[in-house]
Amino acid sequence: FAFVVGVLVSFPASRIKGVYLALVTLALALVFPNLLRWPKLESLTGGGPGIMEAANKGAYEASGTSAGVQIYLPFESDANQYIEKDKLFKNKYFFIRKVLFVKYAQAFIVFPGGFGTFDELFECLTLIQTQKMKKIPIVLMGVDFWTPLIDWLKSTVLEEGCVSLLDFESFILTDDSSQALQYIKTFYESHNLKPNF
Repeated sequence: FAFVVGVLVSFPASRIKGVYLALVTLALALVFPNLLRWPKLESLTGGGPGIMEAANKGAYEASGTSAGVQIYLPFESDANQYIEKDKLFKNKYFFIRKVLFVKYAQAFIVFPGGFGTFDELFECLTLIQTQKMKKIPIVLMGVDFWTPLIDWLKSTVLEEGCVSLLDFESFILTDDSSQALQYIKTFYESHNLKPNF
């Protein structure tokens, strides 16, 4: 099986600056096969601009597979130019994209985003929590962005008994691309690559 990295983000290219330039570097690095020493690395994104485009560009330039699952949205007209034409899946519904992401992605790298990003992240976490899919590495990139949400989840949702401490072991939070890559590599030293369900 190819290693598919699901890049979940709605962060627009015009807002990429400072620490987010490092995140673009990570997205590009993820698609180079020699980095993690797997036979083939693929990038599966939402097909949009910004970091999704960076991940698709990295796969494209490394001769890996660059796929996208784009949703028709009023503020995004076209998929980014680095998705292979026969690997672009356009549809109207988020649930179709989520099914494709959670079935094929062997890791999720989640960058700052909006409601769609949160929806896809929480869908994946819920499926892992309820054992409807196997555990895969989930990396939340952007400590400053994600920390308030994690703090709220712990202080409110955990305190109310709606999640457990184990649920917080389903992901890591970092700004360090090396740590993110090492987390994924270490995970697959003891787990097999295969579709999630």
